Amino acid sequence: MTGAGVLRVASYNTRDFLDDHRLAARVVRAVDPDVLCLQEVPRRLLAGARVRRFAAACGMDWTGRHRGSGGTTVLTSPRVRVLGGGHHRLPVRWPDRTRGFAEVRVLPPGGAPVSVVSVHLGLKAGERVAHTERILAALADREPLVLAGDLNEDDTGAAWRLIDVPGRLRLVSPPEPTFPARAPRRRLDVVFASPGLRVRPHREVAVPDAVWARASDHRAVWVDLEAPAR
Repeated sequence: MTGAGVLRVASYNTRDFLDDHRLAARVVRAVDPDVLCLQEVPRRLLAGARVRRFAAACGMDWTGRHRGSGGTTVLTSPRVRVLGGGHHRLPVRWPDRTRGFAEVRVLPPGGAPVSVVSVHLGLKAGERVAHTERILAALADREPLVLAGDLNEDDTGAAWRLIDVPGRLRLVSPPEPTFPARAPRRRLDVVFASPGLRVRPHREVAVPDAVWARASDHRAVWVDLEAPAR
């Protein structure tokens, strides 16, 4: 992205690189985000090396050390300066999949710092609500804030309604469904932003349906936001 204070934030569930991760990297390069929130990146054997190679293939940077974050992490473009961040674990009942969230604070050119958080909520409604409450409590002092990821529910869900609260966060990503990638029917992958971030008109990126279907079981979502001036 170009333009003072403009930040393109994208979210992408890459299904543990079980599909064509090279095509997934091509998708990311086409979208060209400043900040990329990822879900379902490898977490175990050689996970760090695999995520680092993916980041390099995307032309992005990765801070590493995502252990405990349930497969969530954040990549950044060299166009933004990383001010801080971290990866956080959320409690789950064994043997359920581990859950967590990742955050980064970035400084876009000409804009004020922005916190961006990647989340991947679980398959159980009660767990989604409990985890959302924990995430929002942990982010209570972040402003401006972008929260992006795979919620595993749509706007009728209780966790979604906890996030989408006037004056705190509102949905800013396009209305098109993202899952399953081959023939999307559900809008699971979304971006929310705090009121201090202005939404720019959406700019589509030409990605063939066949590429989406081979790269992952989700489609990426992205939005251009204008940060307050420094």
